[in-house]
Amino acid sequence: MSISVQLFRMLESVDPGLRGVLLAILEEIEKQQKERVTKDEFIELKQIVAELAEAQKRTEARVEELAEAQKRTEARVEELAEAQKRTEARVEELAEAQKRTETEITKLSRSLRETRQMVGGLSDTVGYGLEDRAIATLPRLVKERYGIEPVNGFVRKFIEINGKETELNMFGSGYKDGRKWFVVGEGKAKLSIKDVDRFEKLLNRLKTGKVVGDHIVSLMVTYSTRPATENYARSKGIEIIWSYELTQF
Repeated sequence: MSISVQLFRMLESVDPGLRGVLLAILEEIEKQQKERVTKDEFIELKQIVAELAEAQKRTEARVEELAEAQKRTEARVEELAEAQKRTEARVEELAEAQKRTETEITKLSRSLRETRQMVGGLSDTVGYGLEDRAIATLPRLVKERYGIEPVNGFVRKFIEINGKETELNMFGSGYKDGRKWFVVGEGKAKLSIKDVDRFEKLLNRLKTGKVVGDHIVSLMVTYSTRPATENYARSKGIEIIWSYELTQF
């Protein structure tokens, strides 16, 4: 027990019996003070421990939340990875399909070219057959229908106009009333307005190139055409000769 000097001097002046009692009281007071301090510290310590326990619980709860979030993130990553795999597989499938499509398009293009060549060859065959019949018949037809006396016969020929070679399907000349007439014709199995326009351009080139003169009979021989096309041709000064008419001369 710790006693100050002043208190010690005071106790010396007290009766020895009373001094013992006072000392006992002082010891008890000191003991109680020490116990009180210890209890206060203990209570404070318990409070701190409780707070730490709560903090630990919150930390563990947060860790669990983070762990769950991590699991969800990993699951999402796996989903994305699977989606990426499916996407890559789909892209490969599309690439293969594209290759097959391009191969088929190439085959179809080749077949189409071959078909066009065949059709073009057949069209040429039909057209040349029609022209051959017309060339053989036109001298008599133009004489009877137009009063033109042919000079020599009609021919299929190539001519050059301004450095450009042009084919004439039917070409011939003759005389009427002392004037020279030129006869220019073209054969089309099925005549269209585009055919008429192309033939008109050919006639204009012949006139510009001085291949023909002012007096000209222009005609187109065909198996079939629409009335509108026939009227259009006649409006351009182009006569339509039907294939069956060739048998009449």
